[in-house]
Amino acid sequence: MMSLDQLQKTIHNPVIPYTGTILGGLLPGELVVIRGSVPDVSDRFQVDFQCGSSSKPRADVAFHFNPRFKRSGCIVCNTLEKERWGWEEITYEMPFQKDKPFELVFMVLKDKFQKEMPNGSQFEVPYVARLNSALRPGCTVIIKGEVNKNPNSFAINLKSSDSKDIALHLNPRMKTKAFVRNSYLHDSWGEEEKDVTHFPFSPGMYFELLILCDVHQYKVAVNGVHILEYKHRFKLLEKINILEVTGDIQLLDIRGW
Repeated sequence: MMSLDQLQKTIHNPVIPYTGTILGGLLPGELVVIRGSVPDVSDRFQVDFQCGSSSKPRADVAFHFNPRFKRSGCIVCNTLEKERWGWEEITYEMPFQKDKPFELVFMVLKDKFQKEMPNGSQFEVPYVARLNSALRPGCTVIIKGEVNKNPNSFAINLKSSDSKDIALHLNPRMKTKAFVRNSYLHDSWGEEEKDVTHFPFSPGMYFELLILCDVHQYKVAVNGVHILEYKHRFKLLEKINILEVTGDIQLLDIRGW
């Protein structure tokens, strides 16, 4: 289990089924990361966040995450309370592949485990909004969207309202598969950073992009996979209070805390 900003506790090669304690419990803003692979003979697997380890009576399960591979595949989410299951929430998409490795990231929000599917745009692009509070270490911004069918590029900017400075400029370019990062300071662009192990976007795809502001850098993940780090060039984090999104995407949701 890891938070994105620091290693808290890591369990290597656990025997399945595995049950372990989350020290201190789950807190808002924390991430739980599970890396593994799906055996070819698998019908299903599950991850349960539960309240204790009692089997009789069975402990409450706050969040039951259950990919099932039969037919075209689906993911079932549910809650077990007082030994009774609630209504199943079923997603008919299967991001897991048999005999393939995966990295699964669970994000804990203040009042819920969040599972959403896009159902139409709520935000016009270009989009500009003031952040709920100025940026600081530990802040997280999540941008959910859908890449256009024939895209060129899009950009996400974190800016200051009292200058033209752009603290963080994220600019995926689909034609060249370059994920450009930069800052615009004192009326000029700095040196571009482009290196990524793989380009995470494709035409028409749904994505959830997470920006975590750390003490020394930003960390960016796409669909639960860590993609890049970008060291702060604009050091006055408390001045960063504007989010801007432009380019060839449909913007579906924005969250920050």
